[in-house]
Amino acid sequence: MSYPHLLSPIRLGPLSLPNRVLMGSMHTGLEELGDWGRVAAYYAARASAGLIVTGGMAPNREGAVFPGAAGLFTDRDVANHRRVTDAVHEAGGRIAMQILHAGRYAYGPDCVAPSAVRSPISPFVPRALDEEGIRAQIAAFATAAARAAEAGYDGVEVMGSEGYLINQFLAPRTNRREDAWGGSPRNRRRFALEVVRAVRAALGPDRVLIYRISLIDLVEDGQTWEEIAALAREVEAAGADALNAGIGWHESRVPTIATSVPRGAWTWLAARLKQETALPVIASNRLNTPEAAEAVLAAGEADMVNIACPFLADPDFVTKTAQGRAAEIAPCIACNQACLDHTFAGRTASCLVNPRAAHETVLVIRPAAARRHVAVVGAGPAGLAAALTAAERGHAVTLFEREPRIGGQLNLAAAVPGKEEFVPLIAWFARMIERRGVMLRLGCEAVPEDLEGFDAVVVATGVRPRDPGLPGQDLPHVATYADILTGRVTAGPRVAVIGAGGIGFDVSTYLVIGAGSSSDPARWRAEWGGGRSRRDPRRPRPAPARSPLRQVTLIQRKAGQPGRGLGRTTGWIHRAALRMKGVRMLGGATYERIAPEGLWLRLDGGEPELVPADTIVLCTGQESERSLADRLQARGAPRACDRRGRYGCRARCQARDRSGDASGCHALAVSVPDQIHPLSVQWPRVRPQRAPFRGQSGSIPIAPAKDDSDGPTDRDGSLRRRGGSGRVHRCRQEARHFQVRRLEACLLSRGTARGAAAQPHHAARLADRDRSGLL
Repeated sequence: MSYPHLLSPIRLGPLSLPNRVLMGSMHTGLEELGDWGRVAAYYAARASAGLIVTGGMAPNREGAVFPGAAGLFTDRDVANHRRVTDAVHEAGGRIAMQILHAGRYAYGPDCVAPSAVRSPISPFVPRALDEEGIRAQIAAFATAAARAAEAGYDGVEVMGSEGYLINQFLAPRTNRREDAWGGSPRNRRRFALEVVRAVRAALGPDRVLIYRISLIDLVEDGQTWEEIAALAREVEAAGADALNAGIGWHESRVPTIATSVPRGAWTWLAARLKQETALPVIASNRLNTPEAAEAVLAAGEADMVNIACPFLADPDFVTKTAQGRAAEIAPCIACNQACLDHTFAGRTASCLVNPRAAHETVLVIRPAAARRHVAVVGAGPAGLAAALTAAERGHAVTLFEREPRIGGQLNLAAAVPGKEEFVPLIAWFARMIERRGVMLRLGCEAVPEDLEGFDAVVVATGVRPRDPGLPGQDLPHVATYADILTGRVTAGPRVAVIGAGGIGFDVSTYLVIGAGSSSDPARWRAEWGGGRSRRDPRRPRPAPARSPLRQVTLIQRKAGQPGRGLGRTTGWIHRAALRMKGVRMLGGATYERIAPEGLWLRLDGGEPELVPADTIVLCTGQESERSLADRLQARGAPRACDRRGRYGCRARCQARDRSGDASGCHALAVSVPDQIHPLSVQWPRVRPQRAPFRGQSGSIPIAPAKDDSDGPTDRDGSLRRRGGSGRVHRCRQEARHFQVRRLEACLLSRGTARGAAAQPHHAARLADRDRSGLL
């Protein structure tokens, strides 16, 4: 397939771009580490995009998402940013810096806003800006733009959406002023326009100015469409060169970028905006393939496309598209686990499909010193990744899989409605192992005798459902999650699901919706409330959900709300989706026995009660399938893969996934010379920031970090419980130092009058969270 629209040049203000792909703003966490060489390498690897937009940089300390967050505050920062722009320009690319003022989303006692209205995702009440304070914020935007130009950026993007400061001035929800900066729609738009004019003057005519405009706030008392359209016209007159679509606020309860959101679900808003302005319009959100992007441009819905997370999965997204190798693009599955969830946990971002993302200088795949004959046993995600990497290094690889198809538990994940993105991932693995020359032996269960002639063996035999040992679990109406998702067992009309971890949520979704795609944008918008059918899109009112196929009860042992251990940025979506389908969720259960009539249990230590069920599904976790590894080790095969590699691989492949993906895998390398697979190094977990994400499109309410899913506790292969190498130890020290500096900054408020003394309850809360590991 050709992509004539996607690959055609376009002029964006003073810039001539070779294609119509804008790499959207994403925060990686590298900036806070202070390793600007890694930042430069990350962006340079993605220089084939028509234009790169960096993660959001604060214009001043008050605008930083958290104390110590990256920004362009002083002239000393200019040299660091110059390393980034030089690297991108040397690679033939163009790069703009996003200026983001968090406003009330800033996680610190010095946050400011148009009015003193606290955000639901922050404990801090912002200080309402006075006239002098407003002028100071406008000047800070202009100063940051001037420094960006000095640092060599080709322009800036002004973040005016996602509920940050500018957006807060625009919406009645957060702007309750009655002066010249609020009250009427025109007055509420004044701050945005003053910022654009000041930034334009600071940049001069030779650099591009993009305005990120919220096309739908998806919150109560947000902007009307008439107000949004008027803002677009006035921003154009104020000097902007392009409008980049922003969708929803972080506190919105409508998902915007998760895998359950259909591709292109929000492009209709960009098409609507094009009717209001002559500026180039950039469509965004859930555009993750060249085909989807080409369709939007060909239909005239937008002039460019904003593609963000797919550049984590494959930095050569544009290069492969231009070279006719689009089939080789590693697909983004929109899981959010290693990108957004890592960001909210204070960890360096990465990607489950491509763990080298944001680790380009750390995880380097080099040619092997000598060609070896390597056997990989298990064609699940771990085995597939190991086989591809070994082949890329120059080894001769044979991949054994006992099933008639590859994918392992990725196939189970792909069966879940809303997780259709796993299907192209499996297809990509199939294409790549063929193109890399991997010999694939399907339907072959390897035994030690089959492996004797190889120089190295990688055992990636995955996991099996964990046996909970419940009385009555051998009854005929009891099934495992694998039985249900593979279709080996058809559930009855009433189902009890035991275990409310990620797999339990997936199975419950499958049971109430059924097999097949849930990716129809119109139906999805109707169920969640997307605003298209209403003249006023401020109030997202979901339509009545389709009747569920079954009555499902989802149960967990731990007390509290089920699903609290799911992904930070997606768990709320899973919980809301099941509530919309009438799923009953129970916590604090003690399982008594399984009987023909259903499940007997006690809730919170109460009297035994019956959950009537025609089918009972066990989602009680997973355990390693180690039989082959144990047999090899019993024969004396040396074990060459340490815990770092083993658990890093498991982390890459979502062994105990927190976002609801049933795609677990374990891997063990036996007698592997030369470290055949530099498995994903998962950096130690930093205590959560609990701050809004900087510069990323989409509504991201923050979920608690507590893990309450059933089954084994080793969820993600993190090194924090496993020890590790000296490099990992140093990273731990850096992370702790960073957290201490941030806590001190919160408490001291950087010398301002509104510090810990002014808000002692906040200081105590921060200190308590720091001691408990929650900050």
